[in-house]
Amino acid sequence: MVTSPHALANEAGLEILRAGGNAIEAAIAIGATLSVTYPHFTGLGGDAFWIVSDQAGNVRTLSGIGQAAAALPDYGDAIPTRGAASAITSAATVDTWDRAFAISRDHWGGQQPWKQLFQHAIALAQEGFDVTPSQRFWQAFRQQELADWPGFAATFMPDGRLPRQGDRLRQPALARSLDRIANFGSREFYEGELAECIVAGLRAAGSPLTLQDLARTAARDEAPLRVPYRGGELLSLAPPTQGVTTLQIMGILERFDVASIPEGSADYYHLLVEAVKQAFIERNRHVADPEFAAVPVDAMLSPARLSALAAHIDMRHAMPWPHVYQHGDTVFLSAVDNQGRCVSVLQTVYFDWGSGVVAGDTGILWHNRGAAFSTDPSHHNAIQPGKRPFHTLNPGMYLRDGKPRLTYGTQGADGQPQTLAAVLTRLIDYGMDPMQALSRPRFLLGRTFSDTRDSLKIEADAGDDVIATLSTRGHEVSVIDAQSPLAGHPGAIALYDDGSCAGAHDPRSDGIAMGLPGA
Repeated sequence: MVTSPHALANEAGLEILRAGGNAIEAAIAIGATLSVTYPHFTGLGGDAFWIVSDQAGNVRTLSGIGQAAAALPDYGDAIPTRGAASAITSAATVDTWDRAFAISRDHWGGQQPWKQLFQHAIALAQEGFDVTPSQRFWQAFRQQELADWPGFAATFMPDGRLPRQGDRLRQPALARSLDRIANFGSREFYEGELAECIVAGLRAAGSPLTLQDLARTAARDEAPLRVPYRGGELLSLAPPTQGVTTLQIMGILERFDVASIPEGSADYYHLLVEAVKQAFIERNRHVADPEFAAVPVDAMLSPARLSALAAHIDMRHAMPWPHVYQHGDTVFLSAVDNQGRCVSVLQTVYFDWGSGVVAGDTGILWHNRGAAFSTDPSHHNAIQPGKRPFHTLNPGMYLRDGKPRLTYGTQGADGQPQTLAAVLTRLIDYGMDPMQALSRPRFLLGRTFSDTRDSLKIEADAGDDVIATLSTRGHEVSVIDAQSPLAGHPGAIALYDDGSCAGAHDPRSDGIAMGLPGA
C-alpha cells in the first residue's frame, strides 16, 4: 500500500511494488514524482525526513536538513521569507533518497535500479500533468507576490497567466534535472554539472549559497526518538525537528485515560489542546540544531518530566496562549511492501512555493527554510554559518510487540503535532481505521494565513455544544469550516497482524491511499 497527496505519485510507487520493489524504492519514486506534481509543497530544492523499518521493527531515521551557507549577509532584525535572501540553506531531499536507497540495497536486498525510480517523474515533468486544486489555490493566493520571484513565472506560468485547475503543466527544465540525477546519481545534485547550474542560478538571483555549501550537504542517519504509548512505542526524529514535541504531547496524554473520555467531546479537545500547549512551551525553549545548542531530549522525554507537564493541565480551565506560530507546508508519503517493511516520509519547501526562486534553468524551486532562523544571537535557533534550522517536520511510526503497526505524518508546521495528536488518539485509543480517524473534526491552535489571532481554530462539525463548552473554559475559539484544509492533510497506513493493511490520505486534501492485492 502507498499513500500520498497525489494519485500520479501513488501510481509511481505502485509501479515499483508491482515490479518486485520494496517500500523504500516505492517511496523514492513517490517522492520524486511529487516533486513534479505537487511543486507548491515539495521539490528537489527542499528538505526531507524518513523513518524506515523492516518487518522485525529494526528502525532508522534519515534527517535531511540543509545547512546555512558558510558566508552569510547581515540580516539585521529579520530574515526575509521570500526571494533569494531567504534561499540561504542547502537542500537535502535528494541526499535522503540516496541514503534510503543504500539501506534498500545493503539491508533489504533491493533490486530496482536507481534510474528506474525516476522514470515516472521525468515523464510527467516532460509531458505534463493536470494542475491540482491545491496548486491552483496556492498560486492564486500568492498572485500579488509571485511576480517578483526570480524564474517563477517562466516555470509555473509558461503562457503568462495563472494555470487553472486541470490545465496541463509541463516542466522540461525540471525533467532534465531529474534525468541527470537518475543517470549520474544523487551527488550530481551536490557536486556535478547540475550542482554548478543550481548554484549559478541561485547566485544570479542573490543567494549566498556556493558549490562548497552544496557539497557539504548530507542527511543524518540517526536512531529514532521513542516514547511509550498504550503498550507500544511511538517513534520520531531527533532535533532540530520537532519530533520530540509530538512525542511529548503523546507522552503527556499517556498519563490520562483517554479512552474513557468520549471521543469528540469538549473534554477530548480540551485535553489535547492543553497537552499541545505544554509541549510547545518546551519546544520553543529548547529545540534547535544540537551541534550548536544543548537540547535536553532525554530530560524532555523522561517519565518525570512528562508527568510534571501532565500535572499542569487543568481540565476546567484553558491555559492562556500568546506564543509565536511556526508556518510551513509539506507533503506526507508512505509505503508498505508485501513483507511488511515500511517507510514514513515528509518532504518540504517550507512555505508554500518556498523562497519563490527557481535556480536558473534547472526548473528547481528552492526552499526558504532558512527563514526559520532567529536573528537574535542569544537565541538557541540563531542563524550561524553551517547550522541547520529548526524544522517542524516529524513523520512518525508506531510499534507494538516490536513491529511496525502505523505509519503517519502530516503537513502543517505548528499544526503537525496537533493533527497527529488527534489522529493517533483516534487510531490507538479509540480503535478507528485510518479513514475514520482522518475524517473526524480537528483543531488548530495558533495563527493561519487568514486569521492572525492565536486562537483555537476548530472545525464546525465538532458541534455547537462542544464549541460553547470550550469557550466557557477560557479557549478563544474561532470556528472554521468542516473539513477545512487548515486542519492539516495527514496520511496513515495501519499494518495488522494477519499481514493486511488499511490506509488513507486526508479527505481535506487531494490525496489518496492505493494498494495492491497481497501475494
